Amino acid sequence: MTSLAALAAALGVFAGLAAARRHRRVCVVPPELRHPSLYVPISLRGATSLRIARRLIARAASAAVVTGAVRLRSERVPAAGGRPAVRVLVYEPPDRTRPSGALLWIHGGGLVMGTPEQGHELCSRVVEELGVVVASVDYRLAPEHPFPAGLEDCYAALAWLAAQADALGIDPTRVAIGGDSAGGGLAACLAQLAHDRGGPAISFQLLQYPMLDDRTALRAGLDAFVWTQTSNRFGWSAYLGGLRDAEPRPYASAARRVDLRGLPPAWIGIGDIDLFHAECVDYANRLRAAGVPCELYVVPGMYHGADRLAPAAPITRTFLERMTSALAAATSSRPGRRV
Repeated sequence: MTSLAALAAALGVFAGLAAARRHRRVCVVPPELRHPSLYVPISLRGATSLRIARRLIARAASAAVVTGAVRLRSERVPAAGGRPAVRVLVYEPPDRTRPSGALLWIHGGGLVMGTPEQGHELCSRVVEELGVVVASVDYRLAPEHPFPAGLEDCYAALAWLAAQADALGIDPTRVAIGGDSAGGGLAACLAQLAHDRGGPAISFQLLQYPMLDDRTALRAGLDAFVWTQTSNRFGWSAYLGGLRDAEPRPYASAARRVDLRGLPPAWIGIGDIDLFHAECVDYANRLRAAGVPCELYVVPGMYHGADRLAPAAPITRTFLERMTSALAAATSSRPGRRV
């Protein structure tokens, strides 16, 4: 056998072993959540893969539509400290009881990709079912704009919601914040930042499989479907300017905060095979220990972003129903809680 043939045979063996390992891993996923992409792991590794991923997300987002009779408009909101204005998408029901509650939504994308348009379906659903206003933030992304750029954009949007409460017809005591994946992690950091700055008021944190702890990227032997450890390392490194054991900057990573007392009540939803499962469970337990009401909803066999790949599956539909119900309770007409 020639050296080239031997190499090809060895590569074939390794590829076969890798495929077998992936097949065994997929077997732990409930049949209704299995998707072809689970068999072909794709990770962010550098500028080229990020550029491709951004292009694909932008293409998908451009095809997303606002559902029902929801009204959508775009606003440019001011930011402090000479920072550029922030684009915010505002979703409103055609008629609602004023003042209503509101949700500031922060999209996911590993801190390095994504647009608010990708959340059209979810934001429309919240508006239609709950009769609230939703504002979705187009925050700046790493690596072009590392920490704290994106977080400060989210704070600017929150401050604008509070300042324009009368004009928007919202109750400033019933403003919730939330996000999915990296957006959930930014929402958790935003709750900490608003608490320490004395406002604006936040009534609730809605954290959908949030990206809370950069230290997960430092752990060996971890991997998961969809958002892989390789992607996780790339995202955190781009956002923070590298991975390190010690991170002294407050609000860089929500889970690094020691004192969680006084934060708004929270809902955290996560699958037990999601890369972020351990950090989400730990953060929920720490919130509770600090006296912060927190509902933790863990879904067996659910991977990261399963609601996007299998939206019709009963498991993901129940997951979104639980999330919407938690938000409904927080944005109802009962008095809200201030930070």
